[in-house]
Amino acid sequence: MKVRILLLTSALAGVLVAPLVAGQAPAPAATQPQAQAAQPQPAAPPLRVFIRAGLKTHAEGQHDYPQFLSDWSKILTDRGAIVDGGLHFPSGEALAKTDVIVMYKGDAGYMTMRERADLEDFLARGGGLVGMHDAICAEDTEWWASVFGGAKKHGEVNYTLEAPVAYTIDQPTHPIMQGMSNFQITDESFYLMTWAKSPGIQVLASAAQADTPSARPSARRASNHVGEVVPQMWTYERPFFAGLGGQTPFRAFVWMQGHNYANFANPTVQPMLLRAIAWAGKRPVDSLSTVRPARGGGGGGRGRGAAAPAGPGAPVGGRGN
Repeated sequence: MKVRILLLTSALAGVLVAPLVAGQAPAPAATQPQAQAAQPQPAAPPLRVFIRAGLKTHAEGQHDYPQFLSDWSKILTDRGAIVDGGLHFPSGEALAKTDVIVMYKGDAGYMTMRERADLEDFLARGGGLVGMHDAICAEDTEWWASVFGGAKKHGEVNYTLEAPVAYTIDQPTHPIMQGMSNFQITDESFYLMTWAKSPGIQVLASAAQADTPSARPSARRASNHVGEVVPQMWTYERPFFAGLGGQTPFRAFVWMQGHNYANFANPTVQPMLLRAIAWAGKRPVDSLSTVRPARGGGGGGRGRGAAAPAGPGAPVGGRGN
């Protein structure tokens, strides 16, 4: 009898324990250390641009500096830049908040000593410059060439007028020149330039001087400049103080044209200038290539969110700087 009770008790115990064992969760496998999640990189701050314009000169549709200030303030702002500007040279305080000075003004190199000192401080910090047309004209062409890489002097015949400018793209692989091939516009070109040395400029595009009365020899000028190949787009990059280490080099870009204001809207020229401004500001060259939606979903402005398709003449995409 005792044996039967003992066997029954053991059987019941097995029945009660078995479900508990069967329902028990298996021991977790040894956990592997999780890979460290990639940290998002902070977005580059907006490019800060100061547009140095001037009073209107020349005939209708030419040298329209105030119109450039108005138009390009909007073009750049719509693409995410923070834009200031005026018909005056920026103060030292304004330059402290500037990454790139865009100059479209007659004789921009004629500066007061205070303006010159403020500009040199800006360049010594590694600031950027973009100059168009007679912004490269100066009284002291040697000094101005040390800033822009090349300078033109007034008071001598060194230009063509209303002439074809047939560009040869000399460096198609340069980020500013991406996607560009040889093309032609009607504008003005300069020759008899003062060029920087040690370092020299990096020529991006050049053109032969058109056959115009000002380029041909005459009773007053023996030299013939017809067909002379002259740089029309170039970059210039160097530390401001030669021979001192640890400096941030400044960057300058020049487009020699802009006599005829309509050429700023040329579908080849406008995207090139946007890339040049970004390059001078040490940003990826495509960072100004798309219009960004405004806050609240409207068009234009410095809103946040996905980039909207660019307007005419501003392609999407590109290489870095």
